[in-house]
Amino acid sequence: MKITSDFLVIGTGIAGLSYALKVADQGTVSLITKRDIDVTATQLAQGGIAAVSSADDSFTAHAEDTMVAGCHLSNPEIVDLVVEAGPAAVADLIDWGVNFSKNTTNQYDLTREGGHSHRRILHAKDATGREIERALVEAAQQHPNITIYQHHIAVDLITESKTLNKPLAENRCLGAYILDIDQDEVLTIGARFTILATGGAGKVYLYTCNPDIATGDGVAIGWRAGADVANMEFMQFHPTTLYHPNAKSFLISEAVRGEGAILRRSDGFAFMPGYHKLKDLAPRDIVARAIDNEMKLHGDDCAFLDITHKPADYIRDRFPTIYQTCLDYGIDMTREPIPVVPAAHYLCGGLKTDRSGETNIRNLFAIGEVACTGLHGANRLASNSLLEGVVFAKLAAETSLQRLNDPAPPYPTIPTWDSGCATNSDEEVVVAHNWDEIRRCMWNYVGIVRSNKRLHRAMSRIGLIQEEIVEYYWNFYITSDLIELRNIATVAELIIQSALMRQESRGLHYTIDYPETDEAGRKETLIPGAGN
Repeated sequence: MKITSDFLVIGTGIAGLSYALKVADQGTVSLITKRDIDVTATQLAQGGIAAVSSADDSFTAHAEDTMVAGCHLSNPEIVDLVVEAGPAAVADLIDWGVNFSKNTTNQYDLTREGGHSHRRILHAKDATGREIERALVEAAQQHPNITIYQHHIAVDLITESKTLNKPLAENRCLGAYILDIDQDEVLTIGARFTILATGGAGKVYLYTCNPDIATGDGVAIGWRAGADVANMEFMQFHPTTLYHPNAKSFLISEAVRGEGAILRRSDGFAFMPGYHKLKDLAPRDIVARAIDNEMKLHGDDCAFLDITHKPADYIRDRFPTIYQTCLDYGIDMTREPIPVVPAAHYLCGGLKTDRSGETNIRNLFAIGEVACTGLHGANRLASNSLLEGVVFAKLAAETSLQRLNDPAPPYPTIPTWDSGCATNSDEEVVVAHNWDEIRRCMWNYVGIVRSNKRLHRAMSRIGLIQEEIVEYYWNFYITSDLIELRNIATVAELIIQSALMRQESRGLHYTIDYPETDEAGRKETLIPGAGN
């Protein structure tokens, strides 16, 4: 089946939905999501969105906090652009129906998180993402120009250079091949503008607080189409994920530390003062390495996050979701510390974009976690992710709409998906085994602390798995599981390759072979798109 629309948006988190709502009045939108529309990383975000919102704060302070957290690898121009657009981004969310928490004086209740010098985090209790997702989904569902395709997953992009074998100089994105998971049919969707808003890649690692959908799809299909990637070595490990045998990677928001929680060892010792002057509010990379180091030094299975010194009623009111979830696992955070461990959380690299969110492929945009815009550098500052998603959705929408009325070159005939001689697979165990092996390999060899020996071992193993996947992919009909396996293998390889290229320790990339930060290394790690 062939479908055409003005805008093809792949992903229904804060970035994809914001973009769709910005352009829908001017054209038709095909909105793609591989699960239900609200199954996104945005929906799970607890902390909030960072934006200068008080008289004692400033754009300069927010920008400086972002640069420090990013180990000065962030692009200062992009940092200023995003920070200064923060208040307008928040206003857009409020206009779309997002209800942020207010204090007793009916002002927005601002909290503070690690790396921030001021209280500037707007939140909706401890379920900010759920509130944002609710409002944006409702707005998108009500718009007549937006058609939502749930249970659809992108297979590959359609470009002039790759799909139609035209010279790279003419390379444009023309849409994508999309698998209808329920009907087991590959759709051909043509579009003037294609927007990748597919989120992150936490599922590349064995332990992650990301949802199951975070398999790096956008990075993988973008890179295969020829889009450049940057800074893939910078995978952020969130320091505090609930440690419990029955918990599936439940994140304990950084806002808990922002409101005074203290990290302790099993013997009760508060260890963060020995690692950073900001103690428990140090940037995430430092806190994650500190916890990892303390666990290894003392043989502990986890660390403990203690907020029991705060009034019980305050804890239950400020963190209702975290409180109830912990209680469901037999942990009363008003009376006892929460056991926590680091887990893969946020990809600071991704598809390299310009200041409007466009990749090096014309009319292909990447916004949100899938993109490397220059904002995060070597480590993302807490609560800057939701901000980046809204700001770049607006910038990408403005560029798209400016071109929408320009005389467009004629669109060529796009071929439908060809399955060739593929057959049904009777060896799904191969997919499951390779999936598990990739994630364990990445956790063991490409984790919080790295070495050249570990990275080369990982690259060798991922290379062998890649060969198996390629053979499997072209011999059998594709499924969503096979698509995701192919994508996590691609992303794993890009992460390892980037890590080997950076011969220093900076931010989220720490290697025992190059433990110091080298000022000569203050530049992005760039991998050209496949075929470039």
